[in-house]
Parts: sequence; C-alpha cells; structure tokens
Amino acid sequence: MAEIEVLLPKMGESVAEATITKWLKSVGETIEEDEPLVEIATDKVDSEVPSPSAGVLSKILFNEGDVVQVGAAFAIIGGEVSSSEDVNAPISSIEIEEIEPIIAEQILEPLSNGKSSNESVAIESSRFYSPLVKSIASKEGIKHEELEQIQGSGSGGRVTKKDMLLFIKSKANPSKNVVTQHPNANIQKAIVPIHNTPNVPIGSNDEIIQMDRMRKLIADHMVMSKHVAPHVTSFVEADVTNIVMWRNKMKNEFLKREGEKLTFTPIFMEAIIKALKDMPNVNSMINGDQIIIKKDLNLGMATALPSGNLIVPVIHNADQYNLVGLAKKVNDLANRARLNKLTPDEIQGGTYTVTNVGTFGNVMGTPIINQPQSAILAVGAIRKKPAVIETPLGDTIGIRHMMFLSHSYDHRNIDGAMGGSFVKKVADYLESFDLNLEI
Repeated sequence: MAEIEVLLPKMGESVAEATITKWLKSVGETIEEDEPLVEIATDKVDSEVPSPSAGVLSKILFNEGDVVQVGAAFAIIGGEVSSSEDVNAPISSIEIEEIEPIIAEQILEPLSNGKSSNESVAIESSRFYSPLVKSIASKEGIKHEELEQIQGSGSGGRVTKKDMLLFIKSKANPSKNVVTQHPNANIQKAIVPIHNTPNVPIGSNDEIIQMDRMRKLIADHMVMSKHVAPHVTSFVEADVTNIVMWRNKMKNEFLKREGEKLTFTPIFMEAIIKALKDMPNVNSMINGDQIIIKKDLNLGMATALPSGNLIVPVIHNADQYNLVGLAKKVNDLANRARLNKLTPDEIQGGTYTVTNVGTFGNVMGTPIINQPQSAILAVGAIRKKPAVIETPLGDTIGIRHMMFLSHSYDHRNIDGAMGGSFVKKVADYLESFDLNLEI
C-alpha cells in the first residue's frame, strides 16, 4: 500500500506544538483506522492522536519527549517493514530536507553535532522548550534554573531563539539594565531575577514523589499569577435557603426528565453571569498598561481530577445558556475532564473562573487568579446556621442555609469597591432566587 504520513493535527488556536509522551504502537505493528497511535501533551491538555488509516506503522520520525509542530509529519503508515531497513535509525541530513522547514530549523543544528537535542541537555520542566532552545542552553552552559526564569515572547509564552540570545547578552553585560519587550504590550519589562529555592532536608523516613507534568504546570502557573497580580480577597455570606429548598424539590424530576443531575454549580454560575453582565469591568484582563474588557463571557469551572491535579474547563458564551443548558454543560465538562477527554479549545479562552471549595467541606478560601483573567470566585460549603430573619412583625431567629463567597481579584484594575460590590451582587442574586421557578 502507499505510504501515508501521519500529521500532528490542529489542537486549538493558540497551540503550535506538542510533546510526544508515549508511543502506543511500535514499528512493524498493525493499526486500525482511528485506533490511538500516540499520546501527546501540550501546555493545555493531554490527548491521543488516532491513526488516519489502517496499515502497518513503518516509521517513527520522532521519539518520546520530542517536540513536534502542528501540521508536521511524525510517523509513516505503510506496508510491511523491510528487514533490511533500520526504521529506528536517527534522521539523516537527507531526511531533514524532506521535513517541513520549521522542523528542520529546530533539529538541524543538534544533528550537525552528531547527537540529538535530548542528549545535549537534560531539561525536566513544566515548560516546553524547542530542540533549538535546548541546544543553545547546552552550548552556552545555561542552567535549568536560569532557563526557567527567561520570559518567552513566543506563542503561549514559549522561549524563542531571540529570547535566548537576549538572555545570553544580559549575562555577558550584567552591569547593564537589559530589558525584554513584552509580546503583547508597548511597554518594557525587566528580566525577573532568579530566586534560589531553599534546600529541603530529606530524612530517611521521608517519601519523595516526583511531580508529574500537570502538577509542574499548575505550580508554575500559580507562582506566576501571585508574582504578576496583587491579590485581594473579599468575603460575603449568602443565605441560600431558597436555592436548597428549590433544588431538593426539583432534582428528582430534573433527573427523570433530562437524564442529568441537578447540582448547585449551574445555579451559582447563573448568578455570577448576571453579576458579570451588570459589572462588565470585572470580566477584564490587563495587557501592559491597557485594561481589556472582554465582551465574550467565557466561564471557567475549576475541576479536581482523580490524580489530585486541577483543570479548568471553560463554558464559552456562558450567558447564552439557560439554567438547563448550564446544568448539562457543567456535567458534560466535569465528566470528560475526569476521563481526560477534553479538547484543547475546551480549556482555553476563559474570562472569569468559579471554583467550588465547598465540595471538599471548606467554608471559604482565597483562590489564586487564573491568569490572564482578573478575578476568581470561590463558593464554600452550605451549612445550616441560626440567623436573624427580618419579618413585618419584627426580627426572629431561624435555621437557614448559609454559604460564604470568596472573591479574589487583581487590584491593578479592580479596586476594593468594585471587587466587593461584585461579590455582594452575586450574593443578592442567590438570596433572591425564585422558589417557584419552573424549568
């Protein structure tokens, strides 16, 4: 049969490359059409690439750990493998000419030295580095800690050749105040100084667990957010008794009619969406010295995974959904997140995030902003508490279902008045929930 090149598919607007994490088939093995061929990882999501055709995997063009550009061929499916051909032999200079120019640019220099980029420098990182960047780091003796501190000007914050050369120049002239140009702003930013983490004493009874790739990405993203944005958190306690009573009345009917569970999350989201439409400046991002008010309302929902990691699926244009639609969307995204079945587009583009810390029995929290957004709201556990109830006949004490809302926001563009007013508005919408609502 004719040979078929397997190309790395497009995985979202901002995803330009992926790392091969695991080959699911070996050279010489047969494969069916649409059968998973390889596992890949981007800075957005892990996924599998299916085979475009049935046949035999005759050639692997990239090894595990290699970075592949979107649209590039990374394997060949054909007929039976010839025993005289070493299908796992390194890519030769002749083969480089047949690969897309962008791939050749990345691998040509390491191969000219007779070794791959993975051999030239060992980098275990939550960030992805192209083979060319790895090669430069190896030749210039740039340590892993230094590489991690370089601000990338490429797509998604990728470190480019230009960034590497600028960093090398700054090392050669430490007395000069070398600055880098931020890719999305007309202002200059100083290179972030390197901070050495403290040494951790390890005892004989201590257990060492190596961070997986997702945990390292989360750690890096959280540190970056705290470094970039001055966080402020405002708290409000809301009486959600009407919501609890209404859900208890409707959940069985909803499950029977829609085939979906009715959780509190879509109800909270509906109130947040109303508040964001009332106060659109909260649905914003900072771009240098500009405040960008996002017209699309894309609501992220922080979701805990079985591995203990966290992912944030996004409901795009969330204001276009009614309560039933939100409930179905929340359930679908949460279920597929736990099964690692989300697409890259479904975890990017968020403009505001909600996290339900009440799921873990927490009454409140101080969530970290999901950059480049400007705010995040945590909803706590619903608890029965004695509360003062105002009536026409006077105040009385009753048992009410109460919940804390914790709103963290970026004080650069959201002051306390706006951030505090917003979370109070969300609470007002929750407390005024219609107990007789029909859906």
